[in-house]
Amino acid sequence: MPDILITACPPVGHIGPLLNVAHGLVAHGHRVTVLTSARHADKIRAVGADPRPLPYGADYDDARLDADLPGRAHTSGIARINFDVEHVFVRPMPYQFSAVQELLAANSFDAVITDAFFLGVIPLLLDPTLARPPIMAYSTTPLFLSSRDTAPAGPGILPMPGAVGRLRNRLLGLLSRAVLLRPAHRSAERMLRAMGLPDLPVFVLECAILADRVIVPTVPDFEYPRRDLPAHVRFVGAVSPLPGDDFIAPAWWGELYRGRPVVHVTQGTVDNADLTRLIEPTIEALAGEDVTVVVTTGGRPVSQIRTPLPANTFVAEFLPHDVLLPLVDVLVTNGGYGAVQRALAEGVPLVVAGDTEDKPEVAARVEYFGVGVNLRTGTPAPQDLRDAVNAVLSDAGYRTRAGRLQAAYASRDSVTAIAALLDEVIPEQAAAR
Repeated sequence: MPDILITACPPVGHIGPLLNVAHGLVAHGHRVTVLTSARHADKIRAVGADPRPLPYGADYDDARLDADLPGRAHTSGIARINFDVEHVFVRPMPYQFSAVQELLAANSFDAVITDAFFLGVIPLLLDPTLARPPIMAYSTTPLFLSSRDTAPAGPGILPMPGAVGRLRNRLLGLLSRAVLLRPAHRSAERMLRAMGLPDLPVFVLECAILADRVIVPTVPDFEYPRRDLPAHVRFVGAVSPLPGDDFIAPAWWGELYRGRPVVHVTQGTVDNADLTRLIEPTIEALAGEDVTVVVTTGGRPVSQIRTPLPANTFVAEFLPHDVLLPLVDVLVTNGGYGAVQRALAEGVPLVVAGDTEDKPEVAARVEYFGVGVNLRTGTPAPQDLRDAVNAVLSDAGYRTRAGRLQAAYASRDSVTAIAALLDEVIPEQAAAR
């Protein structure tokens, strides 16, 4: 029975998918320990795993990042990536590393599955004198890997074919590493030197590639084709929560069966502090349309919605997507990677409006694969939202292409694939000793 350590940064978007992995591995007979924020301990126990808390210097509440990190709220795009890499991911590195070392010294783990942005495992990958089990990096974002076939990750630039595209990608890559995202990389270099470690041999956003395997929780059909993709990068399919069994339908649930198109709008569970960015404009945009609008606030009080609710709009703090999405015709979202894939796994086309974290990259893939409209902003106007929703509803091609992706997702069992990777990598490490 393999003994697995999972390490994850505190934000819900990082630990959430790995809790689903932990649940699946426990069901496969693995023993699983999860190192992350202490506030997730009950959720970890609920999936059958053993929680271990991060030390104070590495633990934080992602719901309070804007309040706890002055200046963050005023950033977006490239500036937000630089800010978050330095303050959210690099700064906790020594504390994370110390916690991992302590766990490895006290336990005989067969492998580590780490959130790709949990940089506390980087010293283990850089220093060959440190004993370690095999490490598999789990990408919680679209692939942030350099390629001659893609533009550098971050701003959501679409691929361009041919020699001109490859030249563009090379020049943009140089610009990104040397100028645009240089502050992020330099912050990692400074930290590693302070810890007495060598410099990263790759760019900081691509350090997952140093692991023994890179787990990509999607299907190849929803990732840009790369002819230079390293062999140890493996697609496993989407990792989604197991269906719940405690759903109680709200009183208005029958409205979803009246034959009108259903439009669901959400800002997810992380980037939902300001509902004026997407939820309120969508409510206003669709107030006079012949659709039923379902709003979820991601756990925020419904009272935070300040715009009047039209007769065609219904609101809840949370609705399970495994129950709701099969009834939805269009999802309007700010582009969370998990939410977008959950929709596509149900064949639901999208309207995406996001400009923070990895959301421009997610939105760009929605546009590239023709499964929705990318509004290329995080604060769309109501008219633009109305036009985008109507475009998706009126063009059957969006639903057809989303249906093809639905079939691709259905063909893969992500947790079984991850368990197979463990069976592959653990003997390799043993043979190398």
